[in-house]
Amino acid sequence: MCSRVSKPRIFGLWLMTFLASTAASTSWADEAFQPPVLELTQVEISKAGLLEQDFVLHFRISNPNESKLPVRGLAYKVHLEDIELVNDGESRQSFTVPAHGHQEFEVPVTTNLWRRMKPLVKLLKKAEEPISYQVSGEVKTGRLFGRKVPFFHNGELARGEMVASNH
Repeated sequence: MCSRVSKPRIFGLWLMTFLASTAASTSWADEAFQPPVLELTQVEISKAGLLEQDFVLHFRISNPNESKLPVRGLAYKVHLEDIELVNDGESRQSFTVPAHGHQEFEVPVTTNLWRRMKPLVKLLKKAEEPISYQVSGEVKTGRLFGRKVPFFHNGELARGEMVASNH
């Protein structure tokens, strides 16, 4: 008499085989995976009202790895000097960063900096001095089975990289 294997059991075995082969073939499963570097390249002020301010943050993400990096979005925080510009930003943009390459992208942000307006105006009035920034958060990577990769970067924006939009 032949033993019969149930359909759910066959599907379960197939799914486990598929998952194992997919995980083994992804670049981020490698021991040598290095986290991407996220830099703030420009802050564009679109609208600066009393209770609401609109910015466009320009980012560059660099991939130091041997294989391409699929990005499904990111969660981030941005500080200019000691001023919290964005506390819980999120972008759901999807794109692929080439191996040893970079990708630039923009994120529109609406904030209420009412309590921090005086220090922000003072910061923007500083002539010739670069503005230090800190950006941190998590990049959501992968296609079918992704993961969240933390990032942290300190940098400086030159005076020309903090601009008012003509909109």
